[in-house]
Amino acid sequence: MSVEIVPLGDSAITITFGNEISEHVHQQINQFLHIFRQSKIDGVIECAPAYTSVSIFYNPVIVTYSQLEKKVYSIYQSAMETPKIDSIVYRIPVYYGGETGPDLPFIAEYSNCTEQEVIDLHANKEYLIHMIGFVPGFPYLGGLAKKIAAPRLETPRAKIAAGSVGIGGDQTGIYPAEVPSGWRIIGITPLPLFNLENEKPSLLSAGNYISFFPVEYEEYFSIKEQAAAKKYEVLTYKKGE
Repeated sequence: MSVEIVPLGDSAITITFGNEISEHVHQQINQFLHIFRQSKIDGVIECAPAYTSVSIFYNPVIVTYSQLEKKVYSIYQSAMETPKIDSIVYRIPVYYGGETGPDLPFIAEYSNCTEQEVIDLHANKEYLIHMIGFVPGFPYLGGLAKKIAAPRLETPRAKIAAGSVGIGGDQTGIYPAEVPSGWRIIGITPLPLFNLENEKPSLLSAGNYISFFPVEYEEYFSIKEQAAAKKYEVLTYKKGE
């Protein structure tokens, strides 16, 4: 596979890895970013991965576009020859239904299945984190079961609780903060996804995976208290183990 490298304004460059949203393309992007970040090129400010591309923002006073373009292509060639990087799967607890999952009954009815079947189809599978965006810490996830894909609300809610887990079309995700939302909310996680006080503000990162697991109401509150006191360790494992 070849890439397209084009300028984005006068201080950024975009590398496009094709036009198909897939796990294979994302692995190529993740591999490239791993090598690129290790290179620590002077003048590079930030890398922003998306579904099929990466945009690199830089200081043109320190590094020119042509210089960066050559480095990008060289790193791309090296990345394609490097063994695949291991990904992490984050185990994210979710309390499904109830007042914090008001759209679970709708999803069940729309999908012609029971609420428990919706939970079973949503939980305990690995979702690829394509990118982080929309609001800080929000993961764009790939891999939702087609059976439980559902239309967005006709009228978005003015505010939903931080940690809300929702389905919108054929996507699912977690809202790190209280924001408006048109997605169908089916549950909530007790874990904070974004905290500026942490050395790594975003709990999740693109290129890794999420696997939800159901918890009861009492366990939800117990984990929430532990997480607030920074005494809860998020469970993880290597993809493929």
